[in-house]
Amino acid sequence: MSDPKSAPKTDPRTDAPAAGEAGPEQKPRDFIREVIEEDLRSGKHARVATRFPPEPNGYLHIGHAKSICLNFGIARQYGGTCNLRYDDTNPSKEDVEYVDAIEADVRWLGFDWDDRKYYASNYFGPLYQFAEELIQKGLAYVDDQSAEEIRVNRGTLTQPGKPSPHRDRTPAENLDLFRRMRAGEFPDGSRVLRAKIDMASPNIVMRDPTLYRIRRAHHHRTGDAWCIYPMYDFTHCISDALEGITHSICTLEFEINRPLYDWVLDHVSVPCHPRQIEFARLNLTYTVMSKRKLLQLVQDGLVRGWDDPRMPTLAGLRRRGVTAEALRLFCERIGVAKRDSQVEVELFEHCLREDLNTRARRVMAVLRPLKVVIENYPEGQVEELDAAYFPDDPPKMGYRKVPFSRELYIERDDFMEEPPKKFFRLAPGREVRLRWAYLLKCERVVKDPATGEIVELRCSIDPHTLNQNPADGRKVKGTIHWVSAAHALEAEVRLVDRLFKVERPGEERDFLQDLNPASMEVLPAARVERSLSEAAAGERFQFERVGFFAMDADSRPGKPVFNRIVSLKDSWARIAKAEAGK
Repeated sequence: MSDPKSAPKTDPRTDAPAAGEAGPEQKPRDFIREVIEEDLRSGKHARVATRFPPEPNGYLHIGHAKSICLNFGIARQYGGTCNLRYDDTNPSKEDVEYVDAIEADVRWLGFDWDDRKYYASNYFGPLYQFAEELIQKGLAYVDDQSAEEIRVNRGTLTQPGKPSPHRDRTPAENLDLFRRMRAGEFPDGSRVLRAKIDMASPNIVMRDPTLYRIRRAHHHRTGDAWCIYPMYDFTHCISDALEGITHSICTLEFEINRPLYDWVLDHVSVPCHPRQIEFARLNLTYTVMSKRKLLQLVQDGLVRGWDDPRMPTLAGLRRRGVTAEALRLFCERIGVAKRDSQVEVELFEHCLREDLNTRARRVMAVLRPLKVVIENYPEGQVEELDAAYFPDDPPKMGYRKVPFSRELYIERDDFMEEPPKKFFRLAPGREVRLRWAYLLKCERVVKDPATGEIVELRCSIDPHTLNQNPADGRKVKGTIHWVSAAHALEAEVRLVDRLFKVERPGEERDFLQDLNPASMEVLPAARVERSLSEAAAGERFQFERVGFFAMDADSRPGKPVFNRIVSLKDSWARIAKAEAGK
């Protein structure tokens, strides 16, 4: 567990390192950094320049956090730069809302691009000129085949592709057709520009890939200036080169595209040739990482929006109460690998607990209240008891006053009328310790005569046991939390759980069938202690014996709303211990 004394100061609004606080020096090692260090050592590069290139067609998710931490982290570690560049080449799916959300997420994680914010659309002019350059060199041609014909004629993994009947057009013919495409002379989908590479290549990506397509769609930055748009594989590598990127770091699914990345840069007159390096993307159990699937959840109303605290989006995690430090810690723990693997969500939850354990104040909250009346306590009397926010280290955040009165609320689960042998909480005739207060004994149970439901407990306290053991030496094993009925705040508590009920959603059936129907249980009439009346949205607490919670933006004066960040039960520690014992 990290030492809070050595941790950098943070901005409470963003959880990012505060101005002037660089944080403890960390030098992670992995195969990408080994490549970079060799390039610096050999003199191939005098500096390091990376980029983070999101497509503004959705909100970023936890998988993007790994890429953000890697690209910006490498730039920070080696004194280089990292650009933020939007891959905005598909205007039909892009929105300014996503641009704003991406920037908020990157900043929340603790990184900044300074004045290096770019868009692929910045390069639409140069990209068009490079396309003409390929045409003039006889390395690109306009194809009149339909998308389906192109797909069929591309061949299979065991059969070579079939050349387009338009493949041998002259450069002059292709240049004329391409310029007419640009001028809007042809309908959408009627023609494309393809690279002229090798229809028999064992790598299907290299079988004359499409470079441009006709698409009349309003672009959020360029408006209607263009009716043809470049493909990602053509745009990305040239954008890297124009920005002077040294190392283009991307996820493993782009490994098969690397030959095309290099081919384009080898055949156009760009100023440099960045090196593409692939790493394994984050695959997390009980989670989906597909933007398409996440968008479907939002559009179908299966979640409350992109920032629903059950969502793996960075906006959702932030609203849930996850800190940027915990997310960076998780990304550091999982490391950077060359092969895809599945990361257990329990490790992520373990990182949350490790981080929150150092920052979340301990308070008392009763989620499912059961009323307790202390019959030997004077009516109208109120004691203000001292309770430490961090019981193991009281000076860390000091104390608050907790009111104690004749009528309390305890957790319904902390009482059983007929308890099993190892139940050490409250039962008829049995004593428990009230946290920060007295020993409490249940004298009798009050039930609803119509339903038989327990509605109230009549109890007594030992007035000589305030924060101390009884003088007669009797043993009390259980300690429970409570709140004063007259002073507690009514709160809505949302018990956030995993959005999916299986480890690999969608692997065996439609992913929607794997949704967890209990992913959020709403408790509208919970009670929390009075000290939380001054809490602010986003503030995090440990509800003692229950879990870590954050105050939600839906809170209103007198009616706070809390989301559960993570429970107290650390299953990862158990898994790790079992693995170590093998």
